Amino acid sequence: MLATLLSYIDRQVLAVLAPTILHDTGLSANDYTKAISAFSYAYMLGNPLWGSVLDSLGLRLGMLMAVGLWTAASTSHAWVASFIGFALARAVLGFGEGAAFPGALRTAAESLPTSQVSRGMALGYSGASLGALITPLLITPVALRFGWQTAFLITGALGAVWLLVWLAVAKPPFLPVAKRSTFKMTWPNVLERRFWVVASSFGLGAVALGIVAYLSPLYLDRALGLSQAQIGKVVWIPMVGWEAGYFFWGWVADRYLARMPDRRKPARIFLLLTFLALPSILVTQTQSLAIVLALLFWATFVADGFVVISVRVGMRIYPADRTAMVAGIGSGSWSAVQALVLPVYGQWVDLRRFGTIFVTMSLLPILGTALWFLLSRKGDLWNGTAHRGAVSGA
Repeated sequence: MLATLLSYIDRQVLAVLAPTILHDTGLSANDYTKAISAFSYAYMLGNPLWGSVLDSLGLRLGMLMAVGLWTAASTSHAWVASFIGFALARAVLGFGEGAAFPGALRTAAESLPTSQVSRGMALGYSGASLGALITPLLITPVALRFGWQTAFLITGALGAVWLLVWLAVAKPPFLPVAKRSTFKMTWPNVLERRFWVVASSFGLGAVALGIVAYLSPLYLDRALGLSQAQIGKVVWIPMVGWEAGYFFWGWVADRYLARMPDRRKPARIFLLLTFLALPSILVTQTQSLAIVLALLFWATFVADGFVVISVRVGMRIYPADRTAMVAGIGSGSWSAVQALVLPVYGQWVDLRRFGTIFVTMSLLPILGTALWFLLSRKGDLWNGTAHRGAVSGA
């Protein structure tokens, strides 16, 4: 949990302070979203790579390497002011942070009985939403008093503390250490239908998490007229939904998906989640700050359901020795979607087309669920005989 917490503090500093940073550096919203896309592309590649590293090399050394890398990248933001500088810093940050969610899932799988893995995963993943929740409260006062560069120096110090704590606790009896005689990288096979079953439901279903986290400060600034100080006081509220959602849907997954012989149980939950994602369409139909924050809260709460259920399905259709890789497939696919949509959304922010942003954000989960139903329709996926073919089922 502390690792995912750190990862989201590191990535959210730029989002929370975006109005100030864009003003000081002269960057446009389009430049900003392109820099985030650099993060997303690197994060997309880093997730399956680190997932394989953690499955093979082990959690202790793998997480030391990853967190050390992303801490250095986060700190480097304090010394850049151009689009190229931010894009490079974000790319290295994204690559390193690719280990966060595979590490959380691998830790839960190694440490807990099967009946508690989803809740353990929820605890590990909840660090992300907690980080997104507390970052504006902690960082905004620092940035307003000492400058936005100081905020990135603080994230570097937090990373150093995490590394020391991890060295102390990532060993028995706190964490089982699996014996691995050889190091073997296992990459996800994109020709397998099960790869796309996880990728479609996670990447498209949970799209709201990135949009709310990255763009809500700009929406509050440009559409509702809030100052940087005012944004810092309220932008954490949607993140409470993100935090609560992990625990609620983790409980749902443990309660209703403990035995999953076929796709019927997750199919019902995916249909429910798709319906619940629709109210976000209404975000731009009101000038009430309270209603806007409530709708954004709901969007992140529902998106968590796609995350948890998708990963749980992935753990069902992939072998246990690829647990971290499953998390990497999910987070990597989510990052790929973010990388594709954010540059477009950045242009829409500059044009103040916020309605189009929130409508498409609400409709993308429909596409994700439709693809999930199409790809998971054959029973061989659930009995372990489907290993090749994305759509054809070959």
